[in-house]
Amino acid sequence: MTMIDDRLGLDVTHLALCWRIVRSDGVAIGFTTHDRPIAVNGIVHESVPGMTPSAVVATDSLEADTMEIAGVLSANAISDDDLKARRYDGAFVELFLVDWLLPDAGTVVLARGTLGNVEIGAAPDAGFTAGLRGETARFMATAIDSYSPECRAELGDLRCRVDMRGRRWRGIVAARVGDRVTGAGISAETVLFDEGRLRVLSGRYAGVDRRIVAIDGDSFVLDEALAVAPGDRIEAWQGCDKRFATCTGRFANGQNFRGEPHVPGADVLTRFGGF
Repeated sequence: MTMIDDRLGLDVTHLALCWRIVRSDGVAIGFTTHDRPIAVNGIVHESVPGMTPSAVVATDSLEADTMEIAGVLSANAISDDDLKARRYDGAFVELFLVDWLLPDAGTVVLARGTLGNVEIGAAPDAGFTAGLRGETARFMATAIDSYSPECRAELGDLRCRVDMRGRRWRGIVAARVGDRVTGAGISAETVLFDEGRLRVLSGRYAGVDRRIVAIDGDSFVLDEALAVAPGDRIEAWQGCDKRFATCTGRFANGQNFRGEPHVPGADVLTRFGGF
């Protein structure tokens, strides 16, 4: 039992609610509802009273526990640019109580989990909302792969093993309209980047990547608009449609194909006559 556990039963306490958020890129930040910053475990938790959780309920069941988080945008904390770049999607979150007079006396963890997609309000200064998936949500995930005619690996990963050297393109943004990004000096081979990825290397959205859903001339059509600016450096990886014919014909990588292209599907009875 920690010192803070002893203080929970007192008539007067000095408890503050704190958040610790670790983004997928490794950046760790902290917030507190206290009116002054609190240093806990080496992280300064800035005073942001606008962040509030829904009711925290602890159970001993295996049902997936979730809660809602609401907050306001702050240039010194969570910025609008960071949210639009989805830097907080999937971030690890821990919600806990701490004695602001004795922050080294220990904490009481109320909830921990990962953030789902963050939704930003349409009106200015409307803030944001996000769902927190608790640790029991892991039991809802699929533990094994399901068979499919398409490959379950990603091009170039440890299961695919295709060498990505020579399969990347680096350049600068010439123009951007909606979900289309035009690169300067794109060659005719850019058609190979369909179903690939585009990553921003400089500018406000450095480190953010999007899926390339199509190639339109010298433009990448992305699955979601990305507000890059002319002059920003970008990098694109070639893509794969995950079909066995593409794996063998284009990449000569049939031995590492992670799918079952010859397993009969649900339409097997309609493929042949006489039934």
